[in-house]
Amino acid sequence: MSEAETPPVRTGRTITTNIPARLDRLPWSRWHWSVVIGLGTVWILDGLEVTVVGNIAGRLSESGSGLAISSGQVTGVAAALYVAGACAGALFWGRLTDRFGRRNLFMITLAVYLAATALTSVSWEAWWFFLFRFLTGFGIGGEYAAINSAIDELIPAAYRGRVDLLINGSFWLGAVGGSLLSIVALNTDLLAANVGWRLTFALGAVLALVILLVRRHVPESPRWLLIHGRDREAEEIVSGIERRVEAERGERLPEAEGELEIHQRKSVSFLEIARTVFGRYRRRAVLGFSLFIGQAFLYNAITFGFGAILTKFYDIPSDRTGYYFAVIAAGNFCGPLLLGKLFDTVGRRVMISSTYLLSGLLLFGTAWLFDRGALTAATLTACWCAVLFFASAGASSAYLTVSEIFPMETRAMSIAFFYAIGTAAGGISGPLLFADLTGTGRVRDTVLAFSIGAALMCAAGLVAVFLAVRAERRSLEDIARPLTAVASRAKAAARPVGGAPGSRGGGSGGPTAPPAASRP
Repeated sequence: MSEAETPPVRTGRTITTNIPARLDRLPWSRWHWSVVIGLGTVWILDGLEVTVVGNIAGRLSESGSGLAISSGQVTGVAAALYVAGACAGALFWGRLTDRFGRRNLFMITLAVYLAATALTSVSWEAWWFFLFRFLTGFGIGGEYAAINSAIDELIPAAYRGRVDLLINGSFWLGAVGGSLLSIVALNTDLLAANVGWRLTFALGAVLALVILLVRRHVPESPRWLLIHGRDREAEEIVSGIERRVEAERGERLPEAEGELEIHQRKSVSFLEIARTVFGRYRRRAVLGFSLFIGQAFLYNAITFGFGAILTKFYDIPSDRTGYYFAVIAAGNFCGPLLLGKLFDTVGRRVMISSTYLLSGLLLFGTAWLFDRGALTAATLTACWCAVLFFASAGASSAYLTVSEIFPMETRAMSIAFFYAIGTAAGGISGPLLFADLTGTGRVRDTVLAFSIGAALMCAAGLVAVFLAVRAERRSLEDIARPLTAVASRAKAAARPVGGAPGSRGGGSGGPTAPPAASRP
C-alpha cells in the first residue's frame, strides 16, 4: 500500500481480531527467511565493528596510522563511547519505536549507523574518531529495540526462540569477518598503515547500504498496526503473507484459533510503562536486569581486550591476533546455531539458566589455568571458545527474554531500557576497567577481570533458575497480555504450535499451553 492509499489512523475504537493467532499458526516459509535476512543481518555489522576496533588497536597506536591515539584509548575510551552511544541510542530510539512503528525506526537507525561508520573511516584526529564511534553506537542501539521487536512480532511462536538466538548470534559471523578483514587491513605489504583500517570502516558502510536496500521489503508489524488504529493495513499485510505461504505450499492453511479484543490507542505514557514493567512484572524486571548485566560485562569487558591479552602475555603480533579471534567468534556463532532449537523444545528456563551457569563455571576454570601459567595462546583461545559457545547462546537469550515477556505496547522500550542499563553497568565500566587491568601486565589483574565476569554470569544463571518465564511455543499475547486488550473479552491469541522450519502442518498440535499471562 502506498502512502497515498494509507487510510487515516483511527484510535479509540474497540476491535476483535485473530491476526496474532494467524501469524503464530503459519508454517516456516521463504517469507520468514526474507524477514530474517532483511532484519537480522545488521548484527553482522555490529560484530564487524566491535571486532575490527579491538584487532586494529595496536596498529592505530603506531606512528604512521594517521591518528595520534594509544591502544588503551582505542580499547578503553573508544570502546566505552561506542557502548555509551548504543545505550543512549537504545533509549532514544526505543521510545520512538513503540510510538511510530518498527519499520520507520529500523530504517532510520540503520541510516544513522551507515553515516557514522563512513565518517569514522575519514577520522584525522582522535576526537573525531571518538565522536563517530559514539554515533555509530547510537545507531546500533536503536537497532536492538526496533529489530528485536519486529522479529518477535513477525515470527511464529513455535520458532521464535531459535530464530531470535540465531539472529542475535549472527553478531559473531561479523566478528569472524572482522577478524579476517583486520588481518588484511593490518598487512602493510598490501595496504599502507594509514589506509587499511580506514577501508574496514568504509566496507561496513557499504554493507549497511546493501542491507538498507533489502530491508525496504520488510513490512510493518501487524501487531503494532492493530494497536495503533491501522487494522486495515494489518489485515492486508497478513492476508498477503498467507497467500504467499499457501502458494508456496500448494495447500490452504488451517484456521487460526483464538481472538483478542483490543481498545486501540495512539500511545502509552512513560508512567504506564514504568508501572507495568516495575509493578505488575517486577520479577521479570529483575530477571531482565540480571541477564543483561551478566552477559554485558563478560562480553564488553573481556572480548574488547582479547587482542591486547594475546599481544601482551603471549607476544602475538598485532597483525596475527585476528586468526585467534576468528576461532572464538566461530565458537560464539555455533552456540546459538546448535543450541537455539532447544530453547523452543527443552524450554527457556532450563536453557537460559544452564547456558549462563556453564559459561561462568568454564570461565572460572580458564582464570585458574591462566593464573597457573598453564595456557598458551592456542589453549587460551580453545578455553575461550568453549566458554563463549555457551555464553553466546545465553547472551542471545537475554534479548529474546526481554523482548517477549512484557506487553506489546512496552516491548521496544523494555528492550531498550534493559539493554541500556545492563550494558552501561558492564559495557561502559567493563572496557575501562579491563583496559587498566590488562595494561598492568600482571597476570593476577587479568585473572581478576575473568573472575568478575564469571561470577556475574553464574549469578544471572541462578536468577534464571527461579525467575525465567516458560515462554516457549506460546504467543506473545499469552505470555503478557497487551495493555490495550479488553480484560473481559481477551482470549489466548494462539495455542502452542509444533513443527520445525520447513515442516508441514504448523497450525495445530503440540503440548497444552501454560497458564496465560501470569507473572513468573
